[in-house]
Amino acid sequence: MSRKDITIEVNGQSVEVNVDPDKPLLWVLRDELGLTGSKYGCGIGICGACSVELDGDITRSCLMPVSAVEGGVIRTIEGLSDDGSHPVQRAWVEEQVPQCGYCQSGMIMAAVNLLETTPNPTEDDVKAIISNICRCGTYPRVKRAIAKVAAQMNTAE
Repeated sequence: MSRKDITIEVNGQSVEVNVDPDKPLLWVLRDELGLTGSKYGCGIGICGACSVELDGDITRSCLMPVSAVEGGVIRTIEGLSDDGSHPVQRAWVEEQVPQCGYCQSGMIMAAVNLLETTPNPTEDDVKAIISNICRCGTYPRVKRAIAKVAAQMNTAE
């Protein structure tokens, strides 16, 4: 296994890691950087538990080799707030979205990305980006939480 120095920006900080270039971004985040909010679920990019933002787009980090994101800008759940105060995180709590919580960091990242790019999303917009699999079936609460934040954003303008 050959290792390489790879520089990425994670949550606003430039970091250099010395890893196998084929190592998935998820494992670099978790094992090398200690950012354990993104979870391993399926390993084939379907469940969305590993979702992070990469250069402004939602990305399944379990599939992405770290070499492919060299020089990229990554935002993880830890990059939203230090204390859970991001509006989407607060709405998640207020609407009691999580049950087991395993998939929630990926869903929150997808919701944040949606609301930043589409401040007044339709139900179809929500369905398109929230493609994460939640075994607990909290989708109605996810939709309510997203609608709540969208309404707050549109009222604040």
